Amino acid sequence: MGGFFGVASRDDCVFDLFFGVDYHSHLGTRRAGMITYGENGYNRAIHNIENAPFRTKFDKDMQEMKGRMGIACISDYEPQPLLVRSNHGTYVLTSVSKINNIDELVEEVMKSSHVHFQEMSTGEINATELLAALINQKDNLIDGIDNALQKVEGSVSLLLMNENGIYCARDKFGRTPIHIGKKNAAFCASFESFAYKNLGYSDYKELGPGEICVLTPDNCITLKAAGDNMKICTFLWVYYGYPSSSYEGVNVEQMRYRCGAAMAKRDTVKPDIVAGVPDSGTAHAVGYANESGVPFSRPFIKYTPTWPRSFMPTIQSQRNLIAKMKLLAVEDLIKDKSMLIIDDSIVRGTQLRETTEYLFEAGAKEVHIRPACPPLVYGCKYLNFSRSKSEMELITRRVIERLENGNVTEEILEQYTDPDSDKYQKMVDEICKELHFTSLRFNRLDDMLDAVGIDKCKLCTYCWNGKE
Repeated sequence: MGGFFGVASRDDCVFDLFFGVDYHSHLGTRRAGMITYGENGYNRAIHNIENAPFRTKFDKDMQEMKGRMGIACISDYEPQPLLVRSNHGTYVLTSVSKINNIDELVEEVMKSSHVHFQEMSTGEINATELLAALINQKDNLIDGIDNALQKVEGSVSLLLMNENGIYCARDKFGRTPIHIGKKNAAFCASFESFAYKNLGYSDYKELGPGEICVLTPDNCITLKAAGDNMKICTFLWVYYGYPSSSYEGVNVEQMRYRCGAAMAKRDTVKPDIVAGVPDSGTAHAVGYANESGVPFSRPFIKYTPTWPRSFMPTIQSQRNLIAKMKLLAVEDLIKDKSMLIIDDSIVRGTQLRETTEYLFEAGAKEVHIRPACPPLVYGCKYLNFSRSKSEMELITRRVIERLENGNVTEEILEQYTDPDSDKYQKMVDEICKELHFTSLRFNRLDDMLDAVGIDKCKLCTYCWNGKE
């Protein structure tokens, strides 16, 4: 997906910028960039981080860069931030986005102006470059930024920096967050709320859907008020978010405890131990253990000294291999045990099947799998959770296709998302059999939303029930 960080300060901002964006390393695996603005103008550095973490690649740049303002990002896909010379003057732009109507927007922009786009190595248009073109369609920056927010189908939140300050704009439905932090003589903008805490900033505000503000060293000024409609991604709490993150005032770790507890209340299995697949499954497992009284255990240890998440490649087969290599099993905690394992979700099912097979090989008596979210039936349209070529990469869709002999309609899919229906139970039974689990029980959507604890109409649940 990706994350960003920006600082406007009376003093040099590079230290805060460097460590603030580094705290977003769990969100992106491919590209990263920093741009500062100071007495000598703009200074930019962009690196590939597929084979080394952010700090390693940018340590030298950090020593050399200076400036009182800066923005930086970590991204799964396109190189950014971009330095743009336009009718609005020179500015810097970075975004967290998924643009579903990118071809239509490119055609519109090219028809209305003599603009061209550079293709990335993948053959795709850089989404942030397209956003710049949409911004430049209007006579002033604020209208331009709002134009980009309104025209994108999917999602987009962005930071834009020029000599006047850092403009922050949250997605029109608030699908991704922007937090503002404040300390003496400085403001910062961050995807993750925890990223600025150790740098001396305190919480100032969280932007609302479609809200646009500008940061200077002394002020955070709202330029466009927030809208009323919010559809923030629920998966931020279930999987994406770091344990210390909070969104809409709800902490990720606490939500996962509540999620695990709700699963325990509905379960009938009595295992010897409860364990989570690290990292995101662990907190759900703690919540389950606390509620059920079944001992929490750590039969898996993630090896992180040389394999943090930033090292993971974008090719799925390689990701599967690296994920497997990072998990080290403690066989003495596995042998002769009936185990209940919680993971954040089941997507393709490959990794969890291999994990289960290994547990049985190591002597486990039973392996009960409890995903912390409902079955993923729809590919996400709003965030770059996965760049699957087809929804048929989801194990749920493959099983449904098989059960329905290829005759799958929206009406039929709706039945498979109802946890009280016969079709839903048949799908779960088939997944359980295919992946060789002792038993399988998904968390319910209503329980998961209750665990978040904010108004359910503000939460996006599309990947589970197809409803926007």
